[in-house]
Amino acid sequence: MDAQQIPWLRLAWLLPVILPVLWGLYRWNLGPGTALRAMVAMVVRLILLGYGLVYIFEAQRGGIVVLVLAVMLAAASWIGLRTAPALRWRLLPRAFGVLTAVGLTTLALVTRGVLRTEPWFRPQVLIPLGGMIFANSMNALSLALDRTVAELQRGEPYAQARRLGFHAALIPILNALMSVGLVSLPGMMTGQILSGVSPLIAVRYQILVMGMIFGAAGLSVMAFLVWAQKPLTQGLMASAPQEDLL
Repeated sequence: MDAQQIPWLRLAWLLPVILPVLWGLYRWNLGPGTALRAMVAMVVRLILLGYGLVYIFEAQRGGIVVLVLAVMLAAASWIGLRTAPALRWRLLPRAFGVLTAVGLTTLALVTRGVLRTEPWFRPQVLIPLGGMIFANSMNALSLALDRTVAELQRGEPYAQARRLGFHAALIPILNALMSVGLVSLPGMMTGQILSGVSPLIAVRYQILVMGMIFGAAGLSVMAFLVWAQKPLTQGLMASAPQEDLL
């Protein structure tokens, strides 16, 4: 089957599973406003993104694609450090450097080595794959930082805190690797199958995606935890007296 256009009103069929969650947040005093705002913001952002991608895809200009990737990397670096807000500015250059180096290297290997994309700046390929790489590396970095900081605050030496942080960062990715084909059909594979692509072809693309996510996220976390040791430990030492006063 070919991908069909979904009328906007037909999306209302999702309300029977969304509204009970919002009601539960309200009933249990967890504040449904945050989730509601997040849902509305998600819809608005995706609509704007859709129009933006139409322009980018039609323009087919390498400079625009590079600019989009740079913005994505900057946003991923900033968001990835949200689990340690007090250290955000201190760690931002290292997070951006790691995500850029590892992310762009992985993206180049995938697009130029595996897919042989022509032209090299083809936005229909670079932007979606770049988004997958940057987003998963960002999430892994955020989880690693959160666990590493928690262990350091408990008095663990950096080597042990780093080891536990690295392990925590890989849990979602390892779960995805272990469950694919048994519990879930991942997004890219599902989308291709719905678009009429042979499952045997979709499988190869999904292997590509899972491999690039595992490698990029793992390398990003490893490089960041090694490179950020000094500013991370110094930052925690500098902020310790202020936390004690609180």
